[in-house]
Amino acid sequence: MSTTEKATFAAGCFWGIQAAFDRVEGVISSEVGFMGGHSGRADYRQVCTTDTGHAEVVHLTFDSSVVTYQELVDLFWKIHDPTQVDRQGPDV
Repeated sequence: MSTTEKATFAAGCFWGIQAAFDRVEGVISSEVGFMGGHSGRADYRQVCTTDTGHAEVVHLTFDSSVVTYQELVDLFWKIHDPTQVDRQGPDV
């Protein structure tokens, strides 16, 4: 039985995080965007070059009968270093 669920993960840069999640069996789709912040409709350039307060996020749709939320969280902590502000992986 297929069970579709959603989860959103915030990181310093969404490209590497999205690529890692896209390789996980059971992840149906991923979308990148921004969350939080104090700017009404921030775009990528604004978030990267000004202080909008937004976080870059990856929103996932996944089949929890194939991959669990906990497995996705475990992967996130393997690929995300919360001590590195506004950069991850290849951005360091």
